[in-house]
Amino acid sequence: MVIGPATTPAVVIAAPASGSGKTTITTGLIGALTAAGHTVAPFKVGPDYIDPGYHAVAAGRPGRNLDPNLVGEDRTGPLFVHGCVGADIAVVEGVMGLFDGRITDDPGTLGLGSTAHVATLIGAPVILVVDAGGHSQSLAALLHGFVGYDPAVRVAGVVLNRVGSDRHEVVLRQACERVGLPVFGVVRRDGALSVPSRHLGLVPAAERSADAVAAVAAITARVGAGLDVDAVVRLAESAAPVSASPWSAGDEIAEHRATRRPVVAIAQGAAFTFGYAEHPELLEAAGAQIVAFDPLHDRLPAEAAGVVIGGGFPEEHAADLAANRDLRSDLAAHVAAGRPVHAECAGLLYLTSMLDGHRMVDAVEGTGAFGPRLTLGYRDAVAVADSVLYRTGERITGHEFHRSTVDFAGTRTPAWAWTGPDGTHTADGVVAGGVHASYLHVHPAGAPRAIGRFVQAAQESG
Repeated sequence: MVIGPATTPAVVIAAPASGSGKTTITTGLIGALTAAGHTVAPFKVGPDYIDPGYHAVAAGRPGRNLDPNLVGEDRTGPLFVHGCVGADIAVVEGVMGLFDGRITDDPGTLGLGSTAHVATLIGAPVILVVDAGGHSQSLAALLHGFVGYDPAVRVAGVVLNRVGSDRHEVVLRQACERVGLPVFGVVRRDGALSVPSRHLGLVPAAERSADAVAAVAAITARVGAGLDVDAVVRLAESAAPVSASPWSAGDEIAEHRATRRPVVAIAQGAAFTFGYAEHPELLEAAGAQIVAFDPLHDRLPAEAAGVVIGGGFPEEHAADLAANRDLRSDLAAHVAAGRPVHAECAGLLYLTSMLDGHRMVDAVEGTGAFGPRLTLGYRDAVAVADSVLYRTGERITGHEFHRSTVDFAGTRTPAWAWTGPDGTHTADGVVAGGVHASYLHVHPAGAPRAIGRFVQAAQESG
């Protein structure tokens, strides 16, 4: 029986710190629930694109993000309810440590967009995944602190991960008992349960295809065997109803719907795996017909009036992207004709002239290069110029996450400007003709009007 979306049972999987194994435990729990006959709505707190891919493999439905920084507190509940439609339980993976979020100027304010923050917005109980390595009886003190730190956050139990032995498990269970926290599962130390990492985190599930399916199956079998899945379901049923109507792409875009049905081509495949589930929903609500293409192998659909090239790892596939000369030519012609292109991060790199010595589309004058420095964080940005997405002066909160740089040639009109926490002023990306390309990842649900404008521009260019 499917429960109404506003009362869908829900549980949040959090941790005291990054690296505790949240993604592995969450993916295994989702897989175990799915195997038991549940329809699971999977979510990830924060801007991460990669973890939801593994959740989607385990659940058989899209993984979605909950990030008040990118969409605002007011949309977080409705987006959660929207993602729960058709499901009978929701599993939400947290980000970093339970109380870690965007740092504000107020030292008395908890991190904005933290797992704790989102858990309170959706009224869900929290299970802490503890990396048991190095822990013994003092685990009780750690748990005591997390339980009492914020009374609004209901820490309801623990999963003990990477436990070393039977005796170790006994000691850890005693520690949990001392603070009154039930143990919802015990998973022994097993290096085979980890998924491959790359410079920005895990390797996206879309890149691993069959390997990802096999990895998720193995995680589900091992983690599922160590969890009390029925107890987790009972806990999820104690979640408070969310006082929100489901988010609606149609309602967000009602004033900007195209009168015809322009085709918007979206880059997919191993090189471009980053995207939010609400993006195609908003494009379709705005009147677009969506056609996917893989820049590693395909040509641009002939009927494409607009193109979306999102994030990913083009530096891992630069040679193959360069080898697809026909597509590079198609995209260059599309840009030269003034038709709209929305490119973020990897998309920006692909539109440059060169990337790590490989020829790219050459629609943006500049050279991209992969490097050792990670650029990471939320940005409060202002649009520098009118474009197919934004109007000059419009403000948005986005997220940067890359280890590459672009050396722009000649003069350019930036897409965004912002001032960083250290006072550094940044001009990001480029606006030229129908192109809006930048490093900044923007959640479309946080800027639905921009999606409507883009589809309108595609209609006019077609």
